[in-house]
Amino acid sequence: MIVQQAYRYELDPTRHEEEYLRLHAGAARFAHNWAVERCRRAGRPISAIVLHREWNAWKRRNAPWWEEVSKCAPQEAFRNVQRSYTNHRAGRAREPRFHRRGVKDSFRLTGAIRVVSGRVQLPRIGEARTKESTHKFHGRILSATVRREVDRWFVSLAVERERTDPVPVVGPVVGVDLGLSSFAVLSDGTRLDSPKALALSLRRLQHRSRLHARKERDSKNRARSARSLARLHYRIRCRRRDFLHQATTELARTKSVVVVEDLAVANMARNHSLARAISDAGWSEFRRMLEYKADWYGSRVAGSSPETVNACGADVSPVLTDGRTAGSQESERISTLG
Repeated sequence: MIVQQAYRYELDPTRHEEEYLRLHAGAARFAHNWAVERCRRAGRPISAIVLHREWNAWKRRNAPWWEEVSKCAPQEAFRNVQRSYTNHRAGRAREPRFHRRGVKDSFRLTGAIRVVSGRVQLPRIGEARTKESTHKFHGRILSATVRREVDRWFVSLAVERERTDPVPVVGPVVGVDLGLSSFAVLSDGTRLDSPKALALSLRRLQHRSRLHARKERDSKNRARSARSLARLHYRIRCRRRDFLHQATTELARTKSVVVVEDLAVANMARNHSLARAISDAGWSEFRRMLEYKADWYGSRVAGSSPETVNACGADVSPVLTDGRTAGSQESERISTLG
C-alpha cells in the first residue's frame, strides 16, 4: 500500500548554511506577515494564488534581496495563511496573527530535495549534513519543513512510499483509560506512568521565567535568558515525546485492538485547575501517534464514548463502580463480539 510518512533529522549545518537557513526562515516569516496584513486590509481571506501573484509584483519594487531565497518559501507561507483562515472560519483555530522574529522559526521547501548518505540537499541552501544516519530513508519526497528549536535545526521530510501490508497483530483486545495520577490504566490492570515532564521541571521553569522577566528588554542578558528558558522547554517536550513514542509503539505492536476514550481534550483543558496537568499528559498526541502506528503494525484503534459502554447505546456514569471507565468495558464488549 502507498502511505505518507515523515522522516525527521537534526541538521549539522556549516556557518554559511546556517546563515541561509536563518535567511529562509526570516523570509517565510516576512511573507506570512505580509499576507496577513494584506488580508486584514481587504477585510477578507485572500487565496494563496492571488497572494503570490500580488507578491511577485510587490517584491520586484520593494524586496530585491528576495533573489537569494527559494521561491518555495513565500509560496508555502501563503498556503499556510490560506489554511489558517480556513480553519479559523470553521471554528477550529483563532485568526492568523503576525509572527515574531526568533519564535518558532520555520519554512517549507518543495522541488529539488534529495537525501544522499548522511546529507540532505535543499534548494538554495545546498547539502547540509545530518547528525543521524539516513540509511533507513526511503520514499519519494513531497516537501521538506525546516524548523529551528532553540539553537538546533531540524528537517522533516514528508514522503510517499510503498509499504507492505502489515500482518494483523495476534494479541489481546485492550481498553485504555486515560488519567492524570497515572497516564493510563489498561483493562488488563497494567499501568502506564508518564514522567510528568512539566510537573517535574515546573519549579525550575518558574524560576527561570521570573529571572527572564526581570531582564532589561532588548539586552544581551535577556537574549541569553531567553535561550536558557527555551532549552528547558525543549527538554520538557523531548521527555514527554519520548514517553509517548515508547507507550504507543508497545501498544500498537502487541495489542490487536486498542480501545481509547473519545475525550474532548480542548473542552476539558478549560478547567483551570486541571489545564496544566492535562496539557502535560499529552492525550491528543498519544491518540494521534497510536492511530498511525496501528496502521503500520497491523493493529486497530477503536473509539469509545466515556459515557456509552453498552452495545445498545445506554448512557451510564463515566466512572464505573469497579473503578474502570468506558475504555475497559468497551474492550470487553469488542472482544465478546469478535
